[in-house]
Amino acid sequence: MSNRVLSIGSTFPAFKKKAVVSIEKGKEFIELTNEHASKDGKWTVMFWWPKDFTFVCPTEIAEFNKKTSDFEDRDTVLIGASTDSEFVHAAWRRDHADLRDLKFPMLADTSKSLAEELGILDAEEKIAYRATFIIVPQGIVRWVSVYDLNVGRNVQEVLRVLDALQTDELCPCNWKQGEETLTAQLSMN
Repeated sequence: MSNRVLSIGSTFPAFKKKAVVSIEKGKEFIELTNEHASKDGKWTVMFWWPKDFTFVCPTEIAEFNKKTSDFEDRDTVLIGASTDSEFVHAAWRRDHADLRDLKFPMLADTSKSLAEELGILDAEEKIAYRATFIIVPQGIVRWVSVYDLNVGRNVQEVLRVLDALQTDELCPCNWKQGEETLTAQLSMN
């Protein structure tokens, strides 16, 4: 990696990037900013993939899309991102059946500046690692996960961690929404 990965407790960098939101002619692109991401006091999950038109990436993107309503139920904005251009994103969406009806924006970090600020830019290939950031409405990173280029992430685990963070309580190993959280007991000995 070229930098240190932005860590928990850090402020997520401000950004203004093009994003693909549709394959309908004339409505494909928007300008996306971090203000859009945290609007209305919502949490943000931003997940990155290395390259469009590859093999592992669409499996993850399609799974995030299947779970979009789960993120919405948690007052969370979902944003997908890579260092490919908005035009490549649009072409990939038109070309790949699983990506045509995405319900979240595909951010285009063509300058690679955001991936570099996040510390997730591969030094040799200049592509993003498979990174996921959970960001609270105040713009603070609460969870970071980075995978090797060849390994797809577990979307259900992202939801589980989001649930745990949103309880603002102590959550034991393998905790799932609806289960008991922990209560810290101070010993008076």
